[in-house]
Amino acid sequence: MRILLAEDEHTLGTWLCKALEHAGIQVEWVDDGRLADRALQQRDHDALVLDLGLPGLDGHTVLQRLRERDQRLPALILTARDSLNERVASLNAGADDFLAKPFALAELEARLHALVRRARGVEHPRLACGPLVYDGARRHFTLNGEALALSPRELAVLRVLVQRSGEPLSKQQILERVFSDDEEVHPEAVEVFVYRLRKRLDGTGVRIVTLRGLGYVLEAD
Repeated sequence: MRILLAEDEHTLGTWLCKALEHAGIQVEWVDDGRLADRALQQRDHDALVLDLGLPGLDGHTVLQRLRERDQRLPALILTARDSLNERVASLNAGADDFLAKPFALAELEARLHALVRRARGVEHPRLACGPLVYDGARRHFTLNGEALALSPRELAVLRVLVQRSGEPLSKQQILERVFSDDEEVHPEAVEVFVYRLRKRLDGTGVRIVTLRGLGYVLEAD
C-alpha cells in the first residue's frame, strides 16, 4: 500500500512516516495543501490521509478538488477538530473516514487497510492469484500451500503485483510503492526483482507477463 500523507505538523509527520513504513505501508509526505493537490494529480496512491488545517490550501479544499476531478481515492481525515459538525461536514464533502487526534497507530493502520480493501472490493486481507496467496495479517506468501521464501524487496514487489493481479503496472508505479521517496533507485531495479520472481514462479501455475508499453501483470496460467 502507498499512501499520501498531508500533514503540516513535522513531529507527527516524521513519526507517522517511520511507523507506517515499518508496518509495510509506503508513505509520501507533504506539509502543504498545494503540494498535496499536485501530488494527487501527478502520482498514484492507494489512500489519502489528510489533515484539515494545512497551509497553502486547507484540507477541505484539497478534498473538494479531489472529488471534483472524480478521483475515487479513499480519503481519511486526520485532525484535532473533533466536533460532530466537523465530522459530518467532512464525510459529506467526500471523506471516507475520520480519525481524531490523538489516535492509536494500530487504529490508523486498521482503518487504512479497511478503506483500501473496500475500494478494491476485497473483504479479506488474503489476496490470491491462482495458487499464489498473500496473507496480509501475517505478511507472507504461500505457493501451492507452501511458504514462499522471498527477500523483503521481492516480497514487496510481488505484493504490489498480487494486489493488482490481472492489471498491468508500470515500472514507475511499482517503484513508487516499493521504495521510499528518499531512496535513489533506478527503474531498472524493478527488472531485477521481476527477473528473480519469475525464476521462483516458473512452472508453478502463476507468472509475471510483460505487456509492451504498459508494464508487468501477474496472471494465473
